[in-house]
Amino acid sequence: MPSVVRACQGDTLDLICWRTLGTTAGGIVEQAYELNRGLADSGVILAEGTMVTLPDPPASNAATLETVNLWN
Repeated sequence: MPSVVRACQGDTLDLICWRTLGTTAGGIVEQAYELNRGLADSGVILAEGTMVTLPDPPASNAATLETVNLWN
């Protein structure tokens, strides 16, 4: 479910995605721009108090690292 956050002074959309969702990978910023058409019309830095709709956070695809114990 998309969430709505308020921009702070000096915020950019990618900073809001990083701070709120924990990532900018996987097309998250592009999805946020799709949800907020016209957001970039006034520049990269968002006006303080701008309400921004963010997409759902991406599913965790954390890779599992194989480990080897040499003294087992």
